[in-house]
Amino acid sequence: MRRLFGGLVLLCVLLLVPPPIPAEAAAPVSAPPVKAKLKAESKPGAKGAAKPAAVAFNSSEDILRFIDGYRAKPRPDQLGAVVKAMSRLGVFKDVESAGVYLGFVAGVLAANQQKAEALVTAMFPMPPEDQVAIIKAIAYSGLTDWKVLLGKFVERMPARATLIDRYLHDKLPTLEKMGLEVGPAALDANWGFYFATGAPAAIRRIEAALAWARDANDVDKLTVAGMAKWTLAKNATRDTDLLLLLKRDAASQSKPVARELAEVVEAVETFELGKLRKDSIARIDELKQKGPESKRNASWWAQAGTTALALGCVTAAALGQVGFGIPCVIGGPLSTAASKLLIP
Repeated sequence: MRRLFGGLVLLCVLLLVPPPIPAEAAAPVSAPPVKAKLKAESKPGAKGAAKPAAVAFNSSEDILRFIDGYRAKPRPDQLGAVVKAMSRLGVFKDVESAGVYLGFVAGVLAANQQKAEALVTAMFPMPPEDQVAIIKAIAYSGLTDWKVLLGKFVERMPARATLIDRYLHDKLPTLEKMGLEVGPAALDANWGFYFATGAPAAIRRIEAALAWARDANDVDKLTVAGMAKWTLAKNATRDTDLLLLLKRDAASQSKPVARELAEVVEAVETFELGKLRKDSIARIDELKQKGPESKRNASWWAQAGTTALALGCVTAAALGQVGFGIPCVIGGPLSTAASKLLIP
């Protein structure tokens, strides 16, 4: 029933441990361990806490470790360095597959409104082809004056003038207005925003997709709902704050969403996440068999991106577990990975 599409990696089981794994202990099997330089420098006689040393971003794993520890120890001063590293390491080559990173950058900007201009300035110089990421991150930040902020960098991104103009004139959606039916990219971006901020609004946008969990007419929406349900459950197994939020929302959301949230909470608390996957696959498979031909082809999956990422690489890494001993390609999107797992 499980098929690999284009060499995509399929992950059946993830062992998620509660405490975050230190950067020194986390190493992917495909690369030698890289130790992040986190030791703070101190000067004799200095007053107060020593200024933390800059973090070395030599690999995608280093970036994920930074995302992992960000909410516990925010380092907005390192945003410029991490964005440049994302560019250098090719994270932005396929912007549609970089949603989790774009959402994370947007979240850091959102949480640091007074420093936002300085944080964006530190991202330059940036190759023209990767400046798209900066533009989207600013637009996705939801800052009250994000258009003013974006306008300040028009002259530094002349090659991207058309894209900037479309955002400034509301011809392209912000994260808050982006429909989840567009596919994995929107889910990924909301997860990235949550990893940076812990904002309930990002989770509730993801929860909105659960209204399609029993859709009998649209396989695309049904699949997005399956991704949302699976990633909510996976992250909630390690994030107690998220689990508490899901419990509260299960008591206040609309009946269709509340029903799915109740199943997510039950799956997390009983460690039966496999049932969620099984149910999603069954519904998708049934609709593909009964639905029109236009909904049975694979074109939608193609646009989800070709980067192979074993389910949980970003999920686990962004919540504390980068190197858990399985091969995966770091740099792919979170929800796209979920979509690969849900393909029957």
